Amino acid sequence: MADIAASLGEPWIAGVLLLATRIAALLLLTPVLYAIPVPTVARLLITLGLACVIALPFAQQMTAVPTNVGDLVRAALQEAAIGATLGLGVLMAFAGFALAGRLADIQIGFGVAQVFDPLTRTQLPILSSAIGLFAVVFFFAVNGHHALLRGIAFSVERMPIGGGWSAAAAAEPLTRQAAVLFGLGFALAAPVVLSLLLLEFALGVVSRNLPQLNMLVLGIPVKIIGGLLALSVWAAALGAPAGRLYAGIFQAWSAWLSTGGTR
Repeated sequence: MADIAASLGEPWIAGVLLLATRIAALLLLTPVLYAIPVPTVARLLITLGLACVIALPFAQQMTAVPTNVGDLVRAALQEAAIGATLGLGVLMAFAGFALAGRLADIQIGFGVAQVFDPLTRTQLPILSSAIGLFAVVFFFAVNGHHALLRGIAFSVERMPIGGGWSAAAAAEPLTRQAAVLFGLGFALAAPVVLSLLLLEFALGVVSRNLPQLNMLVLGIPVKIIGGLLALSVWAAALGAPAGRLYAGIFQAWSAWLSTGGTR
């Protein structure tokens, strides 16, 4: 405790502020805090609190933090870039759920019915917004917030505050994660899409044999009911592909941070 108390000077305060910049950039690209209206002051206090707690074990590494204004600005921009790169990995995982929701909305016919989405603060189709909220709830249910905090601490360990980093080293793991993202995003909605495709074939057969029926009027409610039933049945098995989406976050982080952020 004496060593930590001795380090509570200007270098340590500057280090905490730089770490808060990294965490703020990460949380800015993470939809977790946008699911419910969290006041700006509360977000600022959460960021500073996390920075102080995570910085304590690394207090001895903060003696080399720059103290002049020019170096501090450069270090702050660098920390913001590191946090944004980490946040991009989280954002791409949530984008997989958004992709699944858009596919389901288009197939069922909900693409024209839009509601306000608190995650993106835009108008989204009904299922896209609902699946986005489910993604946040599932993230907390599988203790993703715990893994997120451990990942932030690991990033400080591998890339000390104020140290160097390379954007080229992050390009490969993030590109690999983006490639897997589309496959897993489609896997979330694949059973619903397949069920609606078979339903389309059935409606086509009925329309061919009974041309007097108005399939435009009949097809829309049938597709809505069939799509919602398929989605409700498939909801019990969403855990596996959703878990792989979240696992991709930390796999991309580990691949990048294992190199120390430089290459």
